[in-house]
Amino acid sequence: VPKNVLLKVQFYIFAKNKFIMETLVRNYTRLVDSTPVKYRRYLYDEIDWQDRLIGITGARGTGKTTLLLQHIKMNFPDRNKAMYVSLDNIWFSKNSLVDLVEQFHAYGGTHLFLDEVHRYPNWSIEIKNIYDSYPELHIVFTGSSILEIYKSNADLSRRAIHYHLHGLSLREYLNFEKDINYPVLSLPEILNDHVNIASRITSEIKILPLFDDYLKHGYYPFYKENVKNYSLRLQNIVNTILDNDLPAIENIEYTTLLKLKKMLMIISSLVPFCPNMTSLSSEIETNRASTIKYLGFLEKARLIKMISSSQKGMNSLNKPEKIYLDNTNLLYALTSSNINDGNKRETFFANQMNVLHHLNIPPKGDFIIDDTYTFEIGGKNKTYNQIKDIPDSYIAFDNAEIGFGNKIPLWLFGMTY
Repeated sequence: VPKNVLLKVQFYIFAKNKFIMETLVRNYTRLVDSTPVKYRRYLYDEIDWQDRLIGITGARGTGKTTLLLQHIKMNFPDRNKAMYVSLDNIWFSKNSLVDLVEQFHAYGGTHLFLDEVHRYPNWSIEIKNIYDSYPELHIVFTGSSILEIYKSNADLSRRAIHYHLHGLSLREYLNFEKDINYPVLSLPEILNDHVNIASRITSEIKILPLFDDYLKHGYYPFYKENVKNYSLRLQNIVNTILDNDLPAIENIEYTTLLKLKKMLMIISSLVPFCPNMTSLSSEIETNRASTIKYLGFLEKARLIKMISSSQKGMNSLNKPEKIYLDNTNLLYALTSSNINDGNKRETFFANQMNVLHHLNIPPKGDFIIDDTYTFEIGGKNKTYNQIKDIPDSYIAFDNAEIGFGNKIPLWLFGMTY
């Protein structure tokens, strides 16, 4: 190839890459400018943003992208020092992450924010190499809740500080809706002082209709965009998780995806589901080992929650005692029939308590938390009969603003994060 022709080709490639790089920068600037910062998720203040390598995982739709953009907007008056980019951008079909870092670093960039890393092949190896090669560069990356940083090809566990972002708590939802900064309550605070706490909150707001709205559409922050289409969008997110996110991380064939979808629909129609592994395996036409693995996929994707028995033994290791959908919003989005009130209550309690505590199914009662506190979940007329002889036992009951004694309003357990 003549030298002049080669130089023209090289210049064309450089100019094209520069133009697309500028497109990435314009997109990043536009996103930052349009990001509100008044309300921030609970995790924002828990992150030590000074660390050089930070990984944030979470279910799709929980607000990871907004978290990154808010941090940039509030901390980088010089936008050239930071850059946000989603790794599912078409730019990466012809360019590598290393290409981006080389250009970003050459122009004085110091903080790189990488979204959707699970959509980029060999993401962990490239991030490790970048981390080691650019000691002055700070990197924050986000990925699906399915992502296992500790089992990634490069094993980033020795380098990355890992955080997980859950969906909105009831506390956060109330703060968003009513512009009131309710503080986080610990479980001991709720158990010991629930009457006074509930009295203060209910003197300011009508909690029960807000709680009902939260159960239907308050777990994922995007409800703010359009409540009317919320369930449809949530259904689309579930499909995206199963069709795109899961295959990007696990080696899954199309027939397996169909079985996962069928399994999810079986569970959603029967929750709380007390699994019979033989029967479930037969339903989705696979073996027991595959069934257990598929359940693990759905739980990592934050679509279901498996809770094992509190009684130790080999059987408790082999299968969960009960399976719930991850949150009540999924109940409304995936269940076509009338939703059972008992199921809704238990799903809410398990979802909110699971963030900071360990849950099991006890011989008596519905849940035991941290091997200490036994809970029976029910309606207004729920009695102590099932747990009356058990120490540290409580009733979490629905349709009430304020409790008494060891009977605590269910909604209060949404104030713990």
